[in-house]
Order: sequence, then structure tokens, then C-alpha cells
Amino acid sequence: MAKFLRIGVHPLNVSGYTSKAWSVHRVSSTVVLKWGAAEVRGAGQGRRIYWASPPRQKTISCDTVPRAREYVKKAIARRVGHQYERLLESMPIQQRPPRRSSELNPVLATILFIDIVRSTEKAARLGDQHWSEVMNHYYAAVRRELHAARGKEVTTTGDGMLATFKAPTKAIQCAAAIRAAVRTLGLEIRAGLHTGEYKLIGDEVVGITIHIGARVAAKANANEVLVSSTVRDLVSESGIMFKDRGLHKLKGVPNRWRLYLLDS
Repeated sequence: MAKFLRIGVHPLNVSGYTSKAWSVHRVSSTVVLKWGAAEVRGAGQGRRIYWASPPRQKTISCDTVPRAREYVKKAIARRVGHQYERLLESMPIQQRPPRRSSELNPVLATILFIDIVRSTEKAARLGDQHWSEVMNHYYAAVRRELHAARGKEVTTTGDGMLATFKAPTKAIQCAAAIRAAVRTLGLEIRAGLHTGEYKLIGDEVVGITIHIGARVAAKANANEVLVSSTVRDLVSESGIMFKDRGLHKLKGVPNRWRLYLLDS
């Protein structure tokens, strides 16, 4: 059985994330497809994947085993071309457990989103094995800077990460440090930051703050660190310098938001 996952900031999704799981399983000359919305909780070795709702399923009779094998081969190639992450066969995609009836109180934090610019283009140029090695070094560098800044990794997003910080200055400094660190790997990132309240449900962070942070990151260009006006106001006496990037409409978020570029 082949399993795939796609998760990340998506410009057409007002929730800030698009998460989809997909699997293909062949039994003799019959192919079974399963796909649907997914939730990812935790990160690294502790990552867990759940169906957000009952997945859709389709059974295809290919008449012969060779035809079934060819169907599976082409289906897998399409997933790779659509920026899916291939999962280990041992990684289960489980039914979502019931939510806890009691939610924790809102938490105030600075949210940092980062992702690699033109990652698909780079992966295609380097090939799967070399790209996998680059990604291992990339995440090692990101986590090293995150640890130094006392940030908390929430989840990875294919080629990016969502992290939280108690102090906005630490979040900004961490974003700049990550940007510098991954340049040595030939990579460029974009980063977005926003400060506000969110709720923690299980391993998930939810709330409008998360959506705004994702939208701010989506407005950044290569090697840019963008912050919301909320973050800029909170660090106004820190000596950190910004350039005004004007008012922006953040998709799915009310009102227009003034964004600031970290002056590096």
C-alpha cells in the first residue's frame, strides 16, 4: 500500500491549511483508492495522522494484474507531481479520536510560519535522494535555531514549520537566524509572524491568530520576514527595525492589515 500526505499553507484556503491524505492498495487485478481531508497532530517522530472525516473510497477493476500495476504506478506518479509527501507504509492514518469536552484557556503567543521558496522546483532539480538529504539538514538547522530562541515546534508542513514563542522579539530573531542558516544549504525561506491568542486542543492549535500568521507568511517574498502591525507595536522599543509594506487584504481575515518587513 502506498500512502501520501499533503499539508501546508495554501493561498486558496481561508483556513490557512490544506491537508489531504491519499492511499492506493492493489489486490490482484483490483485497485482500491482512499482519500480525504486529514489532520496532523504533533511533529517529528511523534506525528500522528487522522482522517478529519470519513474518507472517500473507490474500487477499480483493471481485469488483469499488469493493468492494475500500471494503474497504481501512474496514480503514484500523479501524487508525487502534486507535491504530496510519501509516507512510510507503517505510518497509520487513523480515525480521529473524539475531542475533549473541555478546552484549555486561550494562550497568548507569537506565531511563526516558515516555508521554503520554490521547493518543488529545487526538489525536481536535485532528485529525491539528494533533496531528502537537504531536507534533513534544513530541519536540523531550523530546530537548532528554534531551540536557541526557546520556541516551541507545533507542526511541520512538508517543507515548512509552525512554531510558537512567548516573546515576539525571540520569534523575530529566530526567523532571521533560520533565514541565515538555511542559506548555507542553498535555500531561501519566507516567514510570517503574528501575535494573538489561540487554543490548544490535543496537539492542535486553533484560532484566528493561526490563520492570520499563515496569511502574513503567504505575503512574504523569498528571504523576507514579514510581521503584522501587532508584532511591530509589541517590539517598538526593542531596537528592531522594519520597513512599512503597506496595507494588505489577508484572504479570509476581516479588515485590511498593515504589514512590516524586517529590515536586514
